[in-house]
Amino acid sequence: MKKGIHPKYELTEVKCAGGFTVKTKSTVRNLEVEISAFNHPFYTGTQKLLDTAGRVERFNKRYGIKE
Repeated sequence: MKKGIHPKYELTEVKCAGGFTVKTKSTVRNLEVEISAFNHPFYTGTQKLLDTAGRVERFNKRYGIKE
């Protein structure tokens, strides 16, 4: 690599809005993120699934579409 053209690659701390912190290496000093794998609803199992079957019937009924 050429000297003097690359940013410094140093130890940094990534802070999640949920309070979780991870130490890693990056060219950015400190990072703050809103969502991580430790508090995302999909990964924690708290994600709610929507019932889309009723929505289709309601749409068809509203616009008079016969099946």
